[in-house]
Amino acid sequence: MKTIKIIVLLATFTALLSLRSKSESDEKYYSLAELRMLYSSGDITKYPRPEVDSTVINFQELGTLPPVVFPADNPYNEAKRELGKILFFDPRLSSSNQISCASCHDPELGWGDGKRVSNGHDRTPGKRNAKPIINSAYASLLFWDGRAESLEDQAKFPIEDEKEMNHDIKKAVKKIKKIKGYKPLFKEAFGDEQITNDRIMKAIATFERTVVSKKSRFDKFIEGDSTQLTDQEVLGLHLFRTKARCINCHNSPYFSDNQFHNAGLTYYKRKYEDLGLYAITKKPEDVGKFRTPSLREIMKTAPYMHNGLFPEIRGVLNMYNAGMPNLKPKDDDKDDILFPKTSPLLKKLNLDASELDALEAFLGSITSVIYREPAPEELPQ
Repeated sequence: MKTIKIIVLLATFTALLSLRSKSESDEKYYSLAELRMLYSSGDITKYPRPEVDSTVINFQELGTLPPVVFPADNPYNEAKRELGKILFFDPRLSSSNQISCASCHDPELGWGDGKRVSNGHDRTPGKRNAKPIINSAYASLLFWDGRAESLEDQAKFPIEDEKEMNHDIKKAVKKIKKIKGYKPLFKEAFGDEQITNDRIMKAIATFERTVVSKKSRFDKFIEGDSTQLTDQEVLGLHLFRTKARCINCHNSPYFSDNQFHNAGLTYYKRKYEDLGLYAITKKPEDVGKFRTPSLREIMKTAPYMHNGLFPEIRGVLNMYNAGMPNLKPKDDDKDDILFPKTSPLLKKLNLDASELDALEAFLGSITSVIYREPAPEELPQ
């Protein structure tokens, strides 16, 4: 594994920077001009070698998002998308007739809700941060704990959760069936007026798959426009792939490995304890693991982490720079097979302030003019 040493000569961000890459067999120096040329070449084979641990699985290089693939049993059509959008904004899917999908996934708030944790039925607070739905089409599993295998599967959980929309799914379907204005919409989307749970979920999922990021400056840069990123952002990109080790988990065009990791924020045996993936699998090795979130649109989707712990991105970077919490079991815990183990991918980074600044600047470059969807002017009656 190569070690990266960064020498920053910074009077302005256009000052010359050099980066030293060292492996067992050779040394390689990169000027900032060289990094700009390599990363904007449009050819990922020309990128400097990333610092990726041998335990990382299914590694993919960074890139632009591919076209969304719609499942064979739920193909796209515009009428279905429009129906899904209306259902997404319709609070009548909740028992109170006050909470819709958009209540926690507001297009004006980066498709999240801007809260540490969301408030649901009777203003009951949940225990996790609402993941933004933007780009969820690229997720292989849904929710922080991966409990849903598809967007169709995911759509039912908030409706039934007593802390969220608090509605029996059968009763929710009956309610939608009674609304005459929905019948022609279902006919246009599915071929007849039949309203079922399956069709409601498929329509919502179809809409959600179309909520996708526009091209960011990063995308335009790696496609060949070398002017899109500043010197500081180019440095941040290189740090992201090397010394800062972000790419171990936040790889692929989605900026997520779609895997689960323990970042040390389990609060084991304390208030706010959350065992993450373990609640689904019941495997001791999954205690405290949460799905890696995508970093696309990251600067517009605060707060951060599964519990919304960090209101600002710099707090996240500082914590990762310190290696994240890595508690060791005390004598009383040594035989506890559930004692959380922070991922070995997380190590102290020793980034200085200028490197943290560059990394934060780069994250801004993968944030686009966020896709907004206006709410329906009126709901079916």
